Order: sequence, then C-alpha cells, then structure tokens
Amino acid sequence: MYNAIVIGAGIGGIATALRLNKAGYHVTVIEANSYPGGKLHAMNLAGYRFDLGPSLFTMPHLVTELFELFGLESSKYFDYLEKDTICNYFWEDGIQFSAKSDINTFIEQAASTFKEPAGNIRSYLDQNKIKYDLTASLFLEKSLHKLSTFLSKETVKSIVQFGKLDINSSLHKINQKSFKSEKLVQLFNRYATYNGSSPYKSPGIMSMIPHLEMHYGTFFPKGGMHRISSSLYELAIAEGVDFKFNEKVEQIRIKSRKAIGVTTVEQDYDSDIVVSNMDIFPTYKHLLKDQKHPRRVLTQERSSSALIFYWGIAKEFPELDLHNILFSDSYEKEFNSIFEAKDLHDDPTIYINISCKDEPFDAPEKHENWFVMINAPGNYGQDWTALKNRARRAIVSKINRILNTDIENLITTEHILDPVGIENSTSSYRGALYGAASNSKFAAFIRHPNFTNAIKNLYFAGGSVHPGGGIPLCLLSAKIVSDLVPKPQGHV
Repeated sequence: MYNAIVIGAGIGGIATALRLNKAGYHVTVIEANSYPGGKLHAMNLAGYRFDLGPSLFTMPHLVTELFELFGLESSKYFDYLEKDTICNYFWEDGIQFSAKSDINTFIEQAASTFKEPAGNIRSYLDQNKIKYDLTASLFLEKSLHKLSTFLSKETVKSIVQFGKLDINSSLHKINQKSFKSEKLVQLFNRYATYNGSSPYKSPGIMSMIPHLEMHYGTFFPKGGMHRISSSLYELAIAEGVDFKFNEKVEQIRIKSRKAIGVTTVEQDYDSDIVVSNMDIFPTYKHLLKDQKHPRRVLTQERSSSALIFYWGIAKEFPELDLHNILFSDSYEKEFNSIFEAKDLHDDPTIYINISCKDEPFDAPEKHENWFVMINAPGNYGQDWTALKNRARRAIVSKINRILNTDIENLITTEHILDPVGIENSTSSYRGALYGAASNSKFAAFIRHPNFTNAIKNLYFAGGSVHPGGGIPLCLLSAKIVSDLVPKPQGHV
C-alpha cells in the first residue's frame, strides 16, 4: 500500500485526499484544528447559525463530481438550489439593482436601471466569455508550470489571440471603456474582490469572473456553505481516509531531495507522497525551514483580508436576499486605503449575506442571521481594536442610511472575526483570504506551482497556490495535484 499525507483539512485538502484515495493511496489528513473544513466552517450562536467563511457558491459540479468519482449519486449526500438573483446592489443616492442570473433579463434590467445601451452590456459579457474560453484550460485546469501545458493546442490558441485577454489594462480601465454608467463600472469592478485584489491594479482578464457567475449560476447549498466541506469530509471518512485532528505538523521530512513524511507534535509519519494544503508562506517558513525558499513567491503582495460581523437581527428585511452589496461612494479611495495605506476606508463597501433567506432554520422566526463583511487589509500589526470600533460605527451608519433603519437596536447577538483571527485559525499569512493578490498581469505566473522541482514527491494544494483562492479554484488545485502525482504501481 502506498501512503500519502495531506497537511490541512481545508476544502482543497479534503478534495485532494479523496482524489488520491481513488488513485490507490492510503491517505492520512493531518489538521491542527479540531474540525475539518478550514475557512469553510460554521458557528451556532444564541439560536442563529452562521457560516464563518466563504459565502458564495458557484460551479457546483466541482463538488458533485467528487461523489460521482466514487460512483455515488451526489444529491443523496449533498444538495443545493440555484438562485434566481445573483446579488442585490444598493447605492447611497437611492438607486437599487437586483442582478438576475438570467443573462437576457440582467441585460434588459441593467440597461433600464443604469441608462446604459443594452448592446454595450451584451458586448461586454460576450468578451468575458471569450476570455474564459481562451484561458480556462491554461490557467485553471492544468499546472501552469509544466512544459506540456504550453505545448498544447489550447495554449497556442490562447497566445495567438492574446490581445483579447486585456492583460495590459486594469479591470477598472476595461470596465470604464465598456460602460457610460459609473455605477455599472463599479458593479463590475467588484469582481476583483473575488480573488482579493484591487480593480485598479488587477488585469482586465479578470472580467471573465462575472462570466463564471452568470454562465454557471450562483447556488446555495442546503444546510449552508459548511455543508460543502462537511459532506466531503463524510465521504472521505466513508472511503477510508484517515483524519488526525488537533495535531500540528512541525516539519516536512526531506531526505536526498525527496519528501519522505512529516513530523507532528505527536509522532513521525512516513509517506510516499506529501501534499501541503497549508498556506504556502507558513509551509516554507515553518515546515521547510532548512530548504531553499522561493523568495519571489513568498514576497508577493498578499490579497485582501476581511472584517466580519456576525449579527443576529430581530427583524426581517424583504428588500434583502442571500447576497447584498451596499456600495462605497468612492471605490478607488477604498482600495487605496486597503492596499496602499493598509487601513480601512471610512466609507466601506458592505457585503451582507443572509443564509436564512434560503435556510429558514438558520435564524429564529421573524429574525435574520447577518454575515456583514467589509474588505480589509491583511494583518500588518495595526491596532485592530481601534479599527474594529471605527468600522463598526461606519457600517452601522451606512446600513441605517441606505436601509432606513436603526440596526443597532435590532442586533441581538454579535461575533467578530478580523484578519488576526483569520490568520490564527487558518494559518493564512497576514490573514489574506486568497494567498497572493492578483494586482499585476504576471500574478498568475508567479503564483506557487502545485509541485516543486527542488523536492520530489512534494505537492501543494489550496487557495495560496495555483490556480488561486476561492472554493472552485481550491477544488481545481486538488484535481491538478491528483494529475501530477504518480499513480501507485499496479493501480490504473
């Protein structure tokens, strides 16, 4: 029997374990926390259920195919519903827009609300699809760091049409060139935050992100976002994957430039394959101290983090849905604060996720469970107590103005998660949600690969390595690793 060790039971680690198990390895997942799921975790507080981490679910086939890999009908173990509304948007001047998932409806209603020619919107969305079709196999589905990837027909096709990818312009400039409406520009600028970047720095190719959302749809997992990780964990247990919780890995053991296992606080584990699903920065800094470090990768600008308030709200708000955005009046100043000043903007864009809109038992009757998040800089030693107090006042004031309410008197319970807490609970360097930011046209190429030429039998999965952060890309990283790892002898 060939052994594989996966460090970290986040979504990428569990998916990697499943794929390696199917390939014929005996897999042991070692996790420092007492629970699986990493950032995809949940909390019950005073009668409310909150998903603690990611709140957007797209590309559900990347989850269901893991059940199908083992010949199971996924809907018996993991189910979800498709949303008709992608997101509700609000501005200070009273403009509101409910973005529908049907593209034709979206175009028609956006054209009416923002006084934008429908042809401009359709042309923009068509260009986004072209970018995705040209780059998906290169950037998302294969190792970007293998020669075979660049010798493929798909890569040649992408290179020939390189000008269509808008690599040399920022996402903001592409959006500004595409639309007359500043509000529509801001709406599409928002998609840079899906990988923790600034639309004023991130390349124009990132405009393919809304295509992913509109083409594949947005969904809500029955049981909440935590059900994604918990259902895959249950599948892994059923298929014989071993999990060791409350056990911190202290070192990846290397011998003759080959990974041979790990050392934890409990014992040594021997292994034929080692996969780190841990953030790439602490993987090298703590687990590979004696090995040469990829300095260019480790010094990359980190993505944004988040400041999240989990509020039990003693009222129902029919104008809100699962996903809601209350926009800042100055998006550019907000991103300058986050990435340049490492500070919070006084007028932040507020994201409110309310899972009880689709899972009524997540909150008491006639109450709502609010996940209230603003984009934040990583942890660079700021006074987070002062920042949290300042942000809370700004958030409460903005919600009151836009929703015409007194939200403070409706908050029945509160829990706060800041970049320090994110860093401590997930080992994400500086609390960055997506590893490195995509604030340059070369970011995708500089991102750490899913393997290293310096050490055999060592692989990397998760949001801090190729192809990137977020649930779909973490699941794709697991798929890429499983394609790279040699199959055990005698196993087809």
